[in-house]
Amino acid sequence: MSKAQAGSTGEETLQAAEEQESDDQPEGETDLSRDDAFEMLSNRRRRYTLHYLHDERTDVTLSDLAEQVAAWENDSTVAEISASERKTVYTSLQQFHLPKMDDTGVVDFDRRAGEVALTDAAADLDIYLEVVDRYDIPWSSYYLGFTLFGTAIVSLSWLEIAPFAAVPFAGWTVFLLGVFLVSSVSHFLLSRRMRLGVDERPPEVSDA
Repeated sequence: MSKAQAGSTGEETLQAAEEQESDDQPEGETDLSRDDAFEMLSNRRRRYTLHYLHDERTDVTLSDLAEQVAAWENDSTVAEISASERKTVYTSLQQFHLPKMDDTGVVDFDRRAGEVALTDAAADLDIYLEVVDRYDIPWSSYYLGFTLFGTAIVSLSWLEIAPFAAVPFAGWTVFLLGVFLVSSVSHFLLSRRMRLGVDERPPEVSDA
C-alpha cells in the first residue's frame, strides 16, 4: 500500500469515527458548560429572555419576547412601551443574543419563522441568581461570620467566663442551632424566589 493510499484510508477512518460520534449524540442535546452558563447569565437581556421562556414553557414568537423584555427593562407594561423601545430590543435579540444562545444550545432559535424555545440543556438547569443589595452581605460571608460568632460564644460559656457563663452551655447550643435553622430556611426560600421562571416577573424587576 502506498503512502497516499494509507493517508487516504486514515482520513476515511477518522471521518467515519467523527460521524459515528455525531450519530451517538441525541439530536438537539447539547452539553452546557459552566462557562456557557455564566456567559448566558452575564447579560440582563439574556436573563430576561430565559425567564420569559421558562415561564411560557412553549415556543414563543420573537415579537412577543421582545415586547415583554422591553417592558421589563423599562419598568413598564407591554401596552405602554414605545415602538423605539420595542425595536431596540427586537433587533438586539434577533441579531446578537438569540443567535449566541442558539449556538450554545440554550435555546432553539428559528430565525426564518421568528420563533424561540428553550432546549433541554436550559430546562434541566436549576438556574437562579442571588441578587445581593449593596447594603447586604453574601450568604457565604454570613454563614462564616455566624460560625465564628457561635464558636466564640459556646467556647466562652464552656470556659465559664462571665457574662456568657450565666447561660448554660446547652442553652447556647440550642439557641445557635435555632438561629442556624431560621437562617437556612430563609436562605432556601430566598434562593427559590430568585430562580428564573419561578415568578411572573424576573427577580431583578420584582426587587426593583
